[in-house]
Amino acid sequence: MRLEDLNWMDVESYLQTDDRIILITGAAEQHAYLSLLTDILIPSKIALAAAERERVLVAPPLNFGMSDYFMAFPGTISLSEATFHAVVTEVVNSLRRHGFRRFFVLNGHGGNTVPPALQALRDRGEIGLIWYNWWQQTAARAFEAHFQARINHANWGENFPFNRVAESPAGSKADVNLAGVTDPAAMRTALGDGSFGGPYQISDDQMQTLFAMVVDDVTDLLRDMPPISR
Repeated sequence: MRLEDLNWMDVESYLQTDDRIILITGAAEQHAYLSLLTDILIPSKIALAAAERERVLVAPPLNFGMSDYFMAFPGTISLSEATFHAVVTEVVNSLRRHGFRRFFVLNGHGGNTVPPALQALRDRGEIGLIWYNWWQQTAARAFEAHFQARINHANWGENFPFNRVAESPAGSKADVNLAGVTDPAAMRTALGDGSFGGPYQISDDQMQTLFAMVVDDVTDLLRDMPPISR
């Protein structure tokens, strides 16, 4: 149920019975040996799988996020905090004009934060809002606990078959201490290949289990979003 597959009359019909929509936020930034669009590809796949179950519309993804600290890695495209917050807020306000009231933001990038304007709308009860950082929520945490491994930037936790663009190294990388490192050049020096550390890859069967657990979690949250009275 993607907006790009519908016309405006289809959306008008949808809004007669449902006011939920999934927004996808992420980043275009270095992910070591994985796609520069990893933070978009993962939440997009999760969103489409959950939306298929719940018959919820999915908006086109916002491909750029707050990634200034990776600007020494070619291919990274970054927005300022003010720009990112303004764009996400204006997207939501555009959709509100048509009648959407419940927004599930499936976020794939740790640098992105909830726009204060959306927090204010939620606090006033004018919209329903779930901001879902997929790697930090219940399903991903349960997977980490079971396998005794931590999801980190560009390590096994983001290494799905659908966002691989090169062969990942075998084995693991020591965790990188980034305390106090914010300058892009220093960040590149500290990270080397770009991974934050840990195993580069686990089995595809395990990754499919992680994916399925996260999709189940998102589906349940979508189903349980309370209605908005206004």
